[in-house]
Amino acid sequence: MLSLSADITESDVDLRVVNGDAPASEGDIEHGQLLMEFAEAFASRNEEALATARSALLEGAGAEVLVDSAAVAANFQRMVRIADSTGIPLDERNAILSYSVVKKLHLDRFESARNTPQGGLKRRLLSLIAKPLAIRKLKKLAEEKSADI
Repeated sequence: MLSLSADITESDVDLRVVNGDAPASEGDIEHGQLLMEFAEAFASRNEEALATARSALLEGAGAEVLVDSAAVAANFQRMVRIADSTGIPLDERNAILSYSVVKKLHLDRFESARNTPQGGLKRRLLSLIAKPLAIRKLKKLAEEKSADI
């Protein structure tokens, strides 16, 4: 989602931050470092680290950002648990659209990736065609929604 949002808004987002391969910087993501620390603490299930990150996010970004961040993190945790427990594979359309992100973040290293067929040359080529088309379509939809408001 972050990758697609960044593409649609033409923002420069370094996805290497997700794996800790690059430092989180403010860049185009306001409170980027605080959000990254909160996300890491949330995912690690370390209560002490989470309390520290939560306090820092509250102080640095405010209550609204903290609440939204906690809600997003909890929702993603819920979705991942449901998908992992039922063995839901990534469907072909989404696998094509997310191919470059999966490879960039090495998401195929996780146990749950075994439920999704691995891509080959066909998926890589389709991703090169489909992603730009999807971005263009989503931008157009966003423009239409803006015009309606």
